[in-house]
Amino acid sequence: MLLIGMFTLHAGSALAVTAFAQASPATVTWLRLSWAAILLLALGGRSLWRSVRAATWRELGAVVILGTASAGMMLFYSEATARIELGTATSIEFLGTLVVAVAAMRRRWELVWVLAAVAGVLCLTRPWQSELDLVGIAFALAGAICVVGYIVLTQRVGAGFGAVHGLALTMTVGALVSAPLGAPAMIAAPDPDLILFTLLIALLFPMVPFLLEMVALQRMSRTAYGTFSSLEPAVALVMGLVVIGQTPVAVQVAGMALVVIAGVGASRGDRVRRSAVPGRDRVRDGAAEPSGTGSPGERPAGRAAPEPVPETAGAVVGRAA
Repeated sequence: MLLIGMFTLHAGSALAVTAFAQASPATVTWLRLSWAAILLLALGGRSLWRSVRAATWRELGAVVILGTASAGMMLFYSEATARIELGTATSIEFLGTLVVAVAAMRRRWELVWVLAAVAGVLCLTRPWQSELDLVGIAFALAGAICVVGYIVLTQRVGAGFGAVHGLALTMTVGALVSAPLGAPAMIAAPDPDLILFTLLIALLFPMVPFLLEMVALQRMSRTAYGTFSSLEPAVALVMGLVVIGQTPVAVQVAGMALVVIAGVGASRGDRVRRSAVPGRDRVRDGAAEPSGTGSPGERPAGRAAPEPVPETAGAVVGRAA
């Protein structure tokens, strides 16, 4: 599910870049979030509203924060990819979550993963060249901050509401939050072709990959999740090459390899195979056994325990929007 989600996500991200010629990144992002919200609300049906009525204020607050983080993550990432290459933007976002993960580790030598990731990002951005886009890099770094909140709260909301319901509520909040930035231009000059095109993009990203990731987070150990997610910068580079012809030079490929190695190394540093979600700590061979968290599409009978701050890259490395 994670691998399928990665490829669909970056296929959608690459297609979104082609839509920036018709509308601003904020407008394209708002349309994608709105389509995802509409489709998921319809998919959730009556059981979604029963889940909302049964939720506590704390659980609903987590949804609002997650929706805001998701909107920020997508908006910043779209602004970054409008200015810099897809693989570079993804790697910069990945760097932020990697630093958080390694900061929680107890062995000093593990800081080598941060150094490797920093070296990789430097190779990707090539600051020694005059065409460095500081604004695009700044947007990617802002997105990295949002990614951390997204991963931490995705675990909590997914465990509390189930994958479909949690994602439907998250996308609804995200669409509302991004509306002031993206809606005015589309309302002033509607573009039917763009509206339909963003429906396709919304299926590729955010709907399908976010849904797959939220389900996967309920079933994987932190180490397994972080290891697979570390491949995402490389996937972004490949999709940028295949879909929109962004050809990296040799030093950028080397930088991408360093970022991926850093992510895998930091993830494997967690020798205790914790579940990525509270209450699913009985992990065997990468699959967690449920412990009162219900099926992916339904609200569980019991509430998930409070989510601690993730200790490894496996808990926080994820959606490089």
